[in-house]
Amino acid sequence: MKAIQITEPSVMKVIDIPEPQMGDDDVLLKMKYVGFCGSDLNTFRGGNPMVKMPVVPGHEVGAEIVKIGKNVPEGLKPGMTVTVNPYTNCGKCASCRNDRVNACEHNQTLGVQRWGAMCEYLVLPWEKVIPAGLLTPRTCALIEPMSVGFHAVSRAQVTDIDVVMVIGCGMVGMGAVVRAAQRGATVIAADIDDEKLTLAKQMGASYVVNTKTEDVHARLLEMTSGFGPDVVIEAVGSTPTYQMAVDEVAFTGRVVCIGYAKTEVSFQTKYFVQKELDIRGSRNAQPSDFRAVIHYLERGTCPVDRLISNEVIPEGATAAMEQWAANPGKVFRILVHFG
Repeated sequence: MKAIQITEPSVMKVIDIPEPQMGDDDVLLKMKYVGFCGSDLNTFRGGNPMVKMPVVPGHEVGAEIVKIGKNVPEGLKPGMTVTVNPYTNCGKCASCRNDRVNACEHNQTLGVQRWGAMCEYLVLPWEKVIPAGLLTPRTCALIEPMSVGFHAVSRAQVTDIDVVMVIGCGMVGMGAVVRAAQRGATVIAADIDDEKLTLAKQMGASYVVNTKTEDVHARLLEMTSGFGPDVVIEAVGSTPTYQMAVDEVAFTGRVVCIGYAKTEVSFQTKYFVQKELDIRGSRNAQPSDFRAVIHYLERGTCPVDRLISNEVIPEGATAAMEQWAANPGKVFRILVHFG
């Protein structure tokens, strides 16, 4: 079967690999759409230390069930449109013991620590297959990245009395904007791209700030009556945005970090103490976050077409990734259509 493989930095090609074999507890999926995410871009650029090349990337999936094993529950049937939970969990580590399986110490994500979903067929244990209701496979490819943003809002314990600043309005950040707005919070979206900020307002942000062209500190004080945001969600993964999160969050606020900074970050650690901050990591997503995103997308209010920057067939994937690598701030999602 056809698959996309990253063999070395900046080298991607279409290869032929054997079709996967399934067991009694497995589900055979036909890939319809698979999205490239930021971790795939980092792999393509040679900057993802968790990946061992060559690798088949991809974990943002819109698929159809082809066949089920004899032990698979009745809720999963051939012909159903589904997405997948692309993470593993060992069941034995501290995270799993605390029912936070999304942060499993030994997690292996599709397309990162193990070969991913950029292929025609995929076999997974039935527990990792998530029915997507009436959503199309194309829309399903947006569920996983948005669920990561939804999970960050849960980690921040956002309520309707909070002012929440989301730094970074890519797909994950947009998920955080949506979920914080759903919880009744006042949302401030921050990014360097005005087009993304305009879309963030459509998706629930009350205010926007361009961190490249505006005085961020002055604007935040203006928006928050001088207090600063109660919650800052960092969804970029860079030294300046990590520092901005700590500097700008209100006293006794919460900072939630999603992005991985690529280099070491220096902080004014006095703010940790003076502000009595809660600084929390947010990794992957829980099954409940997937369900919440599906529920949101089923309403039909999400501007799905604006979140999809490009659709390509497998043979067009290299050119699409080269364009993204040249201008990473302008792309939401690239989807590969496997037919």
